[in-house]
Amino acid sequence: MNNDTTSRLKGIPASPGIILGKARVIDRSRVKILYQYLINKKQVNLEVERFKEAVRAAKEHIGELRGRMPDPLKAHGFILDTHLMILDDSMLSEATVKTILEEKINAEWALKRSVQRIQKLFSQIEDTYLRERVNDVENVAQIILRNLAGKEPASLSEINERVIIVAHDLSPIDTSEMNIGKVMGFITDVGGRTSHTAIMAQAMKLPAVVGLESATQAIADGTLLIVDGHTGEIIINPDDDTIIEYQERQIAHEKHASSILRLSHLPAETLDHQSLCIKANIEFPEEVALALDHGAEGIGLYRTEFLYLRNRDLPSEEEMFENYREVAEIIAPKPVTIRTLDLGGDKFSSTLPLGREMNPALGLRAIRFCLREKTIFKNQLRAILRASAFGRVRLMFPMISGIQEVLDGRGILSEVMTELDREGLAYNPDIKVGIMIEIPSAVTVADLLARHVDFFSIGTNDLIQYALAIDRINEHVAYMYQPFHPAILRMIRQVTLAAGEAGIDVSLCGEMAGDPACAGLLVGLGLRELSMNASSIPGVKEAIRSLSAEEAVADIEEIFKLSTSQEVREFMNRKKGLNAC
Repeated sequence: MNNDTTSRLKGIPASPGIILGKARVIDRSRVKILYQYLINKKQVNLEVERFKEAVRAAKEHIGELRGRMPDPLKAHGFILDTHLMILDDSMLSEATVKTILEEKINAEWALKRSVQRIQKLFSQIEDTYLRERVNDVENVAQIILRNLAGKEPASLSEINERVIIVAHDLSPIDTSEMNIGKVMGFITDVGGRTSHTAIMAQAMKLPAVVGLESATQAIADGTLLIVDGHTGEIIINPDDDTIIEYQERQIAHEKHASSILRLSHLPAETLDHQSLCIKANIEFPEEVALALDHGAEGIGLYRTEFLYLRNRDLPSEEEMFENYREVAEIIAPKPVTIRTLDLGGDKFSSTLPLGREMNPALGLRAIRFCLREKTIFKNQLRAILRASAFGRVRLMFPMISGIQEVLDGRGILSEVMTELDREGLAYNPDIKVGIMIEIPSAVTVADLLARHVDFFSIGTNDLIQYALAIDRINEHVAYMYQPFHPAILRMIRQVTLAAGEAGIDVSLCGEMAGDPACAGLLVGLGLRELSMNASSIPGVKEAIRSLSAEEAVADIEEIFKLSTSQEVREFMNRKKGLNAC
């Protein structure tokens, strides 16, 4: 616990803004399941009913919250819808009931078994954004456990003074209960920048820092805090000079944020009139409106995995078609790039004859899985093609390592087109087909790949991990995840040059795209299209409008003479006076 001495913590910035206020430490510790006990045959049905009643109560609570979400959050109501769907998911509810019936154990322990199985599946997902979706499952399980235990956590809606919430963790349900007029922002011990809680904090414009590890231990209730949602820094018991410094920063940031949001619909054009196309990455149709509000010129990456992860059964062609069509119609006449399934067979609960893999991240997943499971692949391609009749839809294959995968993928696509022609179903026969460049082998043969596709999209998040052999989720090596590594910069330029020589489009959709400090670097590397989270668009557009493309290209020639990531970072800081990405 802290004393009156000023101290600092460093976490992950999840929602921008600077606030000064008193801490309200909230107990959001998880319900612990300490005992497993057996039940007799007569108790089994009662135990099943006790579990089902806890699930019903959870549905009722979440449904009530969904109905009275504050206006800033209504566009993100799909997040609570996701929680409701998890409650109906057979992997959670049916599996728990089955365990109670077969093993005759208490509901709490049976639920724990179900959650552990789901956690194991999600832990093998390479994509960080998708991997963090397991947090939603864990949050739902906690609600059920509290209902089973008869525990009622204090509602954040009852807070009646302006405070900064300090908690070990907060679920999207906790966030949706916050009284925006009283809660200034929040900090948590755990969490990531792409969690649903972080997304909701951004929607409510509440500064937030997550992943602090020990905030609840270091901060006492009522302690004065400064929270910097831009840098992830927390200052405990700040002195007067520090308070004045951060108040000035806060005013400057608020003015800056307001000004760039007003200008977000202006084009991203450099001082020497080079235009860039700035698009948004989305996961749900409901996110399209937010993307447009922030000045997106299209959807550069539409992740389609959610429909596969939320249910035990595979999504139907019709379900996918309606989902894709909705996005195409809302964003029209702007384009949307739909990425085909980027998961492995180990994520499905269907009876696919697939064995366990020692390393799923390098195994049968993404395009490899789709080429093997052609029925699943064809159903999705049919849905995407049918949706292409309702807007400017582009199709993208992930995890391409070489030309044969592209040829095979396009071959199956041609088969699907023939089927649709035979059935008289409308689609765009000239749909643009592209690939994700995220494997080093694809970089080295980019010139060959460019002959067979209409566009490239560079996925730097995975490219960096594969090229540098770094798992950025692993805290022991995460520091080695370096976007400025000379090898990564050379890879990006190699891809842009190959695309330019072939006359095809190339974009970049990794985290680098959404960092304003990287804008000059990416322009200098030849990128003219970037795709990012919607909230990052105004800042990136402003950064582009403040730089010269000619100067950015000249800077790259100097940067390519440097040997280390640190030297590149220092060059960028000297040149632009920015905190490099």
